[in-house]
Parts: sequence; C-alpha cells; structure tokens
Amino acid sequence: MSVLVPPIKCQGIKTKLVPMILRTIDRDQSTRWIEPFFGSGVVAFNVAPSNALLADSNPHVVNFYKAIQNGHVNGYSARDFLQREGEVLARRGQDYYYEVRDRFNQDREPLDFLFLNRSCFNGLIRFNREGRFNVPFGHKPNRFARPYVTKIVNQIERFRSVVASSEWHFKCQDFAKTIAEAGRNDFIYCDPPYLGRHVDYYDSWNERNERTLYDSLSKRQARFLLSTWHSNQHRRNEQLDSLWGHHHVTLHPHFYHIGARENNRKAMLEALVTNYPPPRGSLEATVPAVDSSQLEVSLELLPA
Repeated sequence: MSVLVPPIKCQGIKTKLVPMILRTIDRDQSTRWIEPFFGSGVVAFNVAPSNALLADSNPHVVNFYKAIQNGHVNGYSARDFLQREGEVLARRGQDYYYEVRDRFNQDREPLDFLFLNRSCFNGLIRFNREGRFNVPFGHKPNRFARPYVTKIVNQIERFRSVVASSEWHFKCQDFAKTIAEAGRNDFIYCDPPYLGRHVDYYDSWNERNERTLYDSLSKRQARFLLSTWHSNQHRRNEQLDSLWGHHHVTLHPHFYHIGARENNRKAMLEALVTNYPPPRGSLEATVPAVDSSQLEVSLELLPA
C-alpha cells in the first residue's frame, strides 16, 4: 500500500509500520478515533477517520497542525517561507539555523518549527526543561533545494485535504486526560514514548508513566491499540510481560533510524498490543517471540 507521509518528522515515527497497524485495527468507521500521543500524525493521516480527538503534550506539534487546519499554514505559504529561509541557510549555514532556533524559542511560529524540524539533526523533536527547542544543526546548508521543498509542500496539501473533509479536534494535554475523554464506542490508538528507549520530547518517560497509561486504558471500555517494543539485540521490554502480557500481542521486525551512523541504527522487534483479538488479516504480521540472541538472525531471514 502507499503510505501518506506527514509534513512533520519525529523520532519513532510509524511510517513503515502503518500497514501493520491498519491490519490490526478493528473499528467501525463511524466511531471516534482518539490519539493521546499524536506526534507526527502519520497514523491518523492514513486511517483518515471522519471524527477524531488528536492530542499531544507538545504544544508546537499541536499548533502546527492547527495552523494547517485553520489555513494559516498551507502549501503556498510553506513554499514561499522555506524557499526564502532556505536560501539564507545555504549562504550562512549553521549560524542562521541557530538564529532561527532562537527566534522560534521566542515567537513559537509554526513555519519556524517546520524549518527547524527539516534542517535539524536527524529530524529530532527535543526540548530542554525550559521548553526550548535544543536540537543541533543537521549540517546540511543546502537542505531546502526546490525538489525537497516541493515534497514538503505536497505533504502539507495532502494533510490539509484530509483535515478539511473530517471533524478533527486537536488538543495539547496530558495523555491520561485524553484517555479519560474516551467513551465505550471510541477507539484509542496509543503510541507513547518507548520505555527505556529515550525517544520522547524530554527524555522523561518512566515506569510510573507506563503504569499510569496502563491504568488509564484499563478503566475505559473503549477498544485500544498500543504501539510499543518487544526486544532488540541486547534486551527485552520487561513491561510488555508485567503490564501488557494478558492482552493480545502482535509482533513485527523493524529498524529505527535515529543514530547518525548506519551501524548504530539497530533492529527492534515491535509489538502491537490490543484489548481485543486482532482481525484475521493482522495475523500475517505475527511472528513468534524470540530471545535476544535469536533476534538478529530472525530479522535477517525476513523480507524488508
């Protein structure tokens, strides 16, 4: 299938896992779709529900997509902005990147956020304790060549067309508050930071957060689908057994590309947890649990 890619990049983005997630979803198209960890928006973008509550703890992600929804950001404004700012970046390099970063940390403009997201190191979204964007320059002064700008513009326009035909509500709030708004006929998709993987905005997700997430979902009667990790070459996600083990778990091999060097980009066995039996089609993605010593060999035997 052709996966629609959102205009915002982020660590742990589920672009390559969208087909598996779509096979595992069991919901009526008329039900409300809820995401407490909206992030890049790639899953909602491809599910394209008619009614959705999309929330995130990061106000800049929420503000960016609200700006697309209300027309403040569109393909034309993004093209003009990125071409203009990209030309300055090509001349001045990292000095200008840090100038824009300071400007964003003061003014919080959505297009500055897009500029930083697409020119920072590895497309990370990370903030310090004061809420200031602190990702360093990606060392690509010619980042905003015309074909690349056109690619981003097309992503914005595709996202805008999906939002325009749907009733989507964006909120910046804590995940537990979002889950508490779910009714029994809603469907909740959760893509929280992976415990022990240091891929959230503030590197702050811990066992208490994981437990709160489990308790919050357990109190609701809505169906849910949770993305998490099972194991990598070095260790296994113990919380998957201790908290989520009594639910249905579907596994899938995957590579994350966060490291600067290719040999630092390790394989991981992804897990999708549901409180309902996965639909028949999702069983194609199910693989047997393996220990860490077997993981690397097993991944090599599976098609990319």
